Amino acid sequence: MNIIICGAGKVGFSISKQLSAQGHSVTVIDQSSDDIKRINDTQDAKGIVGRASLPSVLENAGAEKADMIIAVTRNDETNMIVCQLASSLFNISKKIARIRTKDFLEGKWGKLFNKSNIPIDVIISPEIEVARSLYRRLEAPGALDNVPFGNNKVKMLEISIEKNCPLKNVPLKKLTEKFPDFKANILGAQRKDKFIYLKKNDQMLEDDNVYIVVSSDQLNPILKAFGHDEKVAKNVLIIGGGNIGLNLAKMLEENFNDLRIKIIEKNKNRAEEIANDLSSSIVINGDALDEEILKEANLEGSETVLALTNDDENNMMACVLAEKTGLKKRTIAIVNKSNYNLLQDSLNIDDLVDPRMTTVSRIMEHVHKGTIGTVYSLLDGEYEFIEAKILDKSELLNKSIRDSNLPEDIRIGAIVRKNKVIIPRSNFIFEKDDLVVFLAKREQLKAVEDIFSVGSI
Repeated sequence: MNIIICGAGKVGFSISKQLSAQGHSVTVIDQSSDDIKRINDTQDAKGIVGRASLPSVLENAGAEKADMIIAVTRNDETNMIVCQLASSLFNISKKIARIRTKDFLEGKWGKLFNKSNIPIDVIISPEIEVARSLYRRLEAPGALDNVPFGNNKVKMLEISIEKNCPLKNVPLKKLTEKFPDFKANILGAQRKDKFIYLKKNDQMLEDDNVYIVVSSDQLNPILKAFGHDEKVAKNVLIIGGGNIGLNLAKMLEENFNDLRIKIIEKNKNRAEEIANDLSSSIVINGDALDEEILKEANLEGSETVLALTNDDENNMMACVLAEKTGLKKRTIAIVNKSNYNLLQDSLNIDDLVDPRMTTVSRIMEHVHKGTIGTVYSLLDGEYEFIEAKILDKSELLNKSIRDSNLPEDIRIGAIVRKNKVIIPRSNFIFEKDDLVVFLAKREQLKAVEDIFSVGSI
C-alpha cells in the first residue's frame, strides 16, 4: 500500500517506522530537514522536505497513487487542509488526521468533518486517547494497562510480576489446573526489554510484564489471583489541568459517583476555565511542587496521583513527592522522552505513560479495513494485539486451531461468539462471525490479512 505521512515528529516517525517495517511504501513530508534526514537515515521510507499543505509537495510525494494519507503535523489547520487537498485534488481514499483543538471536536463544529465539508475519515485526538488510556488504568487497579476488545467483552491486561506474586515461578499448565474456571489466556511477557511467547511449560518470573487476555467479567478475580486486590481509588489527585487532565476528570465524574477528584493547575485562567467545565471536581490554582499547595490538595489522603503536565521533569518530581509521604499510593506520570523509562524503578513511580504510543496505536488501528478491528502496539509496534472477524472467505472458517497452520508468531487469545467469551483449546473450531482476539508479530501482519481475507484500507 502507498501511504503518505505528513509530519515527521515523534508520532509521524513511529508510524512510518511501523508501516515501512510491515512492507508498505511510505513517504514522509515535513518542513524540518533534520527530521526528514532522520527518516531517510534510519528507515526504509522516503523523506521529503516541504510544506504538506502545498499541492505541488503532495504531488511530488506521489499523492496521485497514494492509498492513504495520515496528517500528524503539529498544526490542526494544516492537517485539515492536507486532507481536503488529498480528497479534492488527488482522490486519496482514506484520510486520517490528528486534531487537538477542542472547538473542532465538540458541539456543532464537530459536524464539519464529512465528505461535503472537510473530508476526514478518521480523527485522532491525542489528549482524549491518552485520557481514555489513563481511565482504563484506574478502572483496573493493579494492571499496568487494560485494553478492551470484542465489544468490551474481552480485556487485554498488562501485569507486572512482583516479588509477592503468588503465580510466579509456576508452570502455566499448573495454573490451568489450579484455576479451571478462569477465562484467561497468558500469551507472553516482556522480559528484560525482550518479548517472549509463553508456552504451557514456561513460568512467569519476577519483574516480567505479562500480557493476558481475559473475559471482562473476570477482571477483578484475575487481578486478585496475581496478588492485586487493590480497590478502585476513591481519592484521585490530578496534577495538570490541560486537555488530558480535563478529559480524564470528566470521564471519572461521569462513571464514578463516589469518587473525590482534585486538580492542581498552575495557570489561573486555565484553572478557572476547567472549574467551570467540571461538576464535582475541586480545582486548585498553584504549583504542584509547592508543599503548601500539595497540603491543600490533601496529597497524603490521595490514593492515586496522576502527573499530566507538559513538563516531564515536573511530572516525575511530583510522583516522587507523592511517594515520599510514606503512605502507599499509586503514581502515574506522563513522559514524552522515552529514556526516562530507565529511571522508573529507581524513582519508585508505578507507571510512566508515553502519549506518543497511545496515539500511534489508535492510528495503526485504522490502517486495515474490513474485519481487522482494535489494534494495540507493543514494543514500538514489534508486536500487536488485534481483533478480527471470521467471514465467509476466511481460511480459518470451519477449521480447528490445530489444523489451521497458523504461523508460530500468531497466538490466539480469546474468541467472542454471540456475546460469549471462549478461551480456545487446540481443538476449537472457528465459525462465521467469530471475533478473534490474538497477538501477532509485525512481520506476520500480511499473513493476518490473508488469513482473514481482508485488504488494506
